[in-house]
Amino acid sequence: MTGADAMVKCLEEEGVKTVFGYPGVAICPFFNSILQTKIKRVLVRTEQNAAHAASGYARSLNTVGVCVATSGPGATNLITGIATAYADSIPLICITGQVETTLLGSDVFQEADITGAAESFVKYSYLIKDVNDIPRIFKEAFHIASTGRKGPVLIDVPMDIQNAMIQRFKYPQEVSLRTYKPTIKGHAVQIKKVFKELSRAKRPIICAGGGVILSGAKELLKDFSHKYGIPVVSTMMGIGVMPTNDPYYFGMVGNNGKAYANRAMNESDLLIMIGARVADRAVSQPDLITENKVLIHIDVDPCEIGKNVGPHIPLVGDISAIFEDFKNHDITVDYRLWNETLNRYKDEYVVNRDINADYPDPAEIVSKLSEEMDFNAIYVADVGQNQMWSCNYHIVKNGIFLTSGGMGTMGYSIPAAMGARIGSNRQVVAVCGDGSFQMSMMELATIKQHDIPVKIVIFNNGYLGLVREYQDKAYKGKYSMVDLTGSPDYSKIAAAYDIPYMKITSPEGIRKKIRAFLKDDKTAILECSIDPFCFAK
Repeated sequence: MTGADAMVKCLEEEGVKTVFGYPGVAICPFFNSILQTKIKRVLVRTEQNAAHAASGYARSLNTVGVCVATSGPGATNLITGIATAYADSIPLICITGQVETTLLGSDVFQEADITGAAESFVKYSYLIKDVNDIPRIFKEAFHIASTGRKGPVLIDVPMDIQNAMIQRFKYPQEVSLRTYKPTIKGHAVQIKKVFKELSRAKRPIICAGGGVILSGAKELLKDFSHKYGIPVVSTMMGIGVMPTNDPYYFGMVGNNGKAYANRAMNESDLLIMIGARVADRAVSQPDLITENKVLIHIDVDPCEIGKNVGPHIPLVGDISAIFEDFKNHDITVDYRLWNETLNRYKDEYVVNRDINADYPDPAEIVSKLSEEMDFNAIYVADVGQNQMWSCNYHIVKNGIFLTSGGMGTMGYSIPAAMGARIGSNRQVVAVCGDGSFQMSMMELATIKQHDIPVKIVIFNNGYLGLVREYQDKAYKGKYSMVDLTGSPDYSKIAAAYDIPYMKITSPEGIRKKIRAFLKDDKTAILECSIDPFCFAK
């Protein structure tokens, strides 16, 4: 078989069902070989969205997503999607074509040093120079992407390697990398220390991040919280670790989170950070959260522990494995008074929102949309004010909440929703602003071509709303390059793709229109005319 055949065979050996990509001459041997398989091929309209779609696919199935692009601009266009996945620890295999090995470094047509360019955004990268290395490299790449702290791995394959004949194809059954051995089991002594501190604590709290979801530990976390009555808050990437209405869940922390969630974390005497970076969006002043409390930091990545603040008890390991080990320990504790206090804070919480009665309230739209969505639906939030409204007002039932947290990449929601829908076959709703919609509206063609039923909500306020809001506060109302005048008529965009279109223009009849929007399992667009000067509260 050829190298291209071997690449495709490796994907089959890994159980890959779908690849997202955009072809070019340097990757054509691969796309020719994949025709002989049952692997679904989804042609996106720009390479960045191949990575976003693979991300949505991976997150909906808790698997590895695969995206493919050609050399030169195809590969460099992929970088933002790779960086987005890297920032949120999403496992991807990113395959790029490359010019022939004899031409590397010659600055020939569509040559780009993609392994060098993407170095800071990947867990690892390969430039294949021997066709016989393909099986080993693919096996290693999938292993690296899906273990430890998950993330994207890049495989760059020159065209002559794709066309070369492989002497003997044998896909490895195991991987042994001398320098890569992630810790899975938590240290027994450290686990005992965790329970010792829990037995002493009066006001413990768990701050859960995206690592809990990535490790498949949501149910384990919920069981642990319920068993001992430990309240839980989450970072943005941790939204969905517990249902929104769970009695022990107290919302998202951070600058844009719930005030009572931040207060709960600040007043705790034992803070357990699980699968979360102590980063600026969740914890703006790391040193303050450790005052008068014990900090336990649990993460599969030892580099994250102690990076921004020193924990009293570091615990490295896979979160699912650690929660399984927690079952071997038991303590008698009573945190009812602490929970009663937090519930009182929650009940007393009042949002001071200045809403223009002439426009629909975006918070109300998000809440009612959530209520009407399927029990296990996937909600994909874009970046901007729509993300803030989504984080604070979306009601997670038994579904999944997806967004771009670490990188904050506008245009993420529609391609990620496409991937999530293909992967999960659940109801999927993408929520975006008029700015982020225009960054990925070309993917309506992909949705149409591949018959991917995705519901799309556009909050239209005619501005890059979150940037305008920042300029309003930081520069006293002097706005620069945030006016989206010239944007298209979204009803005509929908009509151009033969997609049903609806619009909400007033506070009346919101639920009725949402029900009509969600009534069937077909793609639809719902535009919501929002007050241009509404703040993201």
